[in-house]
Amino acid sequence: MRPRYAIYFAPAHGSPWWEFGARWLGRDERDDTSLVQPTLVQIAPDELREITAEPRRYGFHATLKAPFSLSGDQTVDDLTARLQVMAATLTPVLLGPLHVTTLGDFVALVPALATDELMALAAACVTGLDDLRAPLSEVDLARRRIEHLNAREQELLQAYGYPYVLERFRFHFTLSGPVESRAGQRVQQAVAAPVAQLNEAPPLVLDRLCLFVESAPGQPFKRIADAALSA
Repeated sequence: MRPRYAIYFAPAHGSPWWEFGARWLGRDERDDTSLVQPTLVQIAPDELREITAEPRRYGFHATLKAPFSLSGDQTVDDLTARLQVMAATLTPVLLGPLHVTTLGDFVALVPALATDELMALAAACVTGLDDLRAPLSEVDLARRRIEHLNAREQELLQAYGYPYVLERFRFHFTLSGPVESRAGQRVQQAVAAPVAQLNEAPPLVLDRLCLFVESAPGQPFKRIADAALSA
């Protein structure tokens, strides 16, 4: 199986938002090492480990272009070079305060407002690099063709390999895997104070495009390159 690559936004390694997210999930996505997760009143250590198992594999991030395989003879060097070129054409986007919420059956951090600038940047990542993406196989299409997708989302899945792009896009940092409502409420309570404290500092800025790789199916995604946006 070929590796899969993804374009994510992740805060600068070692920055306060990165420290919060990486330690919450219990993993440094750059060198794929475990981190000690926080001690919480609301959630026991074993439960926290279980709740965060799915997002931990991906690392603390917000998706801009969902995982894809490279087409034809394209290489990771080609993708990295294109990512650098694209980043140089984009300007940083102020994300503003983040708040914790439930999206479907998982808990996530989202900006208070999805600005036109943020939506445009995400769309550029989806469309501007799509010629490098290998088309989904029929098996992959069937796996992603979830019953509740509407006609437009089915169209986007066919066109870009993922249904939640362009006007269907919602920027978010995933904090949990699927959880029942009470567990989700406890996750929200557990992160409320540290998120509020982070929001009192200078706001988070989307200032880079991050390249992640899944070397084989089911392997952890590793952060292999950052491309700074034009100042």
